[in-house]
Amino acid sequence: MKAAVVGRPIAHSLSPVIHNAGYAAAGLTGWSYTRIECGADELAGLVAGLGPEWAGLSVTMPGKEAALALADEASPVAAAVGAANTLVRRPDGTWYADNTDVGGMVDVLTAAGCVSGATVTVLGAGGTARAAVAAAARIGAAEVTVVARRPEAVRELGPTAAALGVPLAGAPWDGAPAHARADLVVSTVPKGVADPLADNFDWRPGTVFFDVVYDPWPTPLAAAALAAGCRVVSGLDLLLAQAVGQFEQFTGVSAPREAMRAALASAGRDAAGSARSRTPGVTD
Repeated sequence: MKAAVVGRPIAHSLSPVIHNAGYAAAGLTGWSYTRIECGADELAGLVAGLGPEWAGLSVTMPGKEAALALADEASPVAAAVGAANTLVRRPDGTWYADNTDVGGMVDVLTAAGCVSGATVTVLGAGGTARAAVAAAARIGAAEVTVVARRPEAVRELGPTAAALGVPLAGAPWDGAPAHARADLVVSTVPKGVADPLADNFDWRPGTVFFDVVYDPWPTPLAAAALAAGCRVVSGLDLLLAQAVGQFEQFTGVSAPREAMRAALASAGRDAAGSARSRTPGVTD
């Protein structure tokens, strides 16, 4: 059986490391997991051409909204956030969409100490931001401020926030530094987009900063948050948490979490070492 992660860019993805380690540990011989470069407008055509040997797809930026749109059926959480990171092929050939980002975010944020009543700032307003808003709702956030480059993108999140019962406010991208002192700051934007903010944020020690980017690591914004005494959560933590849900839906087998975690940790160390070698001034 086959599975893959699809998105653009995709060469950096460590998802194959996690899933293939899981297949090996679970004794799933004959299973393979690869990367496929694919934009949002190409996703429907790609999925239509997949044969019965395909068990599912992990979908990353920028195709999460497109994944939901092409599915024959969707989970309640995927429908609520308007985005899917998981496509599962059913025996009858139809496709089921889910969003394991939400549960994965709840797990990593709870472990990081986020509690009910927290104030939350979300950088970005795409598919991953929708999952962040849903996760904020699940942990009982008092309010969520979405900072976006396009005001209309924030407005599009309004129905999602309303359905989830979480108060939502919007802020312009150039106003992001004013929202750095929230209890939780989540960056959901692609690599490099938030880098210019690193010199402008007035961090509050004790804030939890969660960056979904993990290559290179630390990002400039994560490095600044660490220097300010914030607790920083890497995208690697989310990558593992959401992959567990995908693995179990693709295979029908309980995920060997520790084997998957160990493989990701090893690959993450290699990636971090490579990033340090390319980035002057970044050390352990």
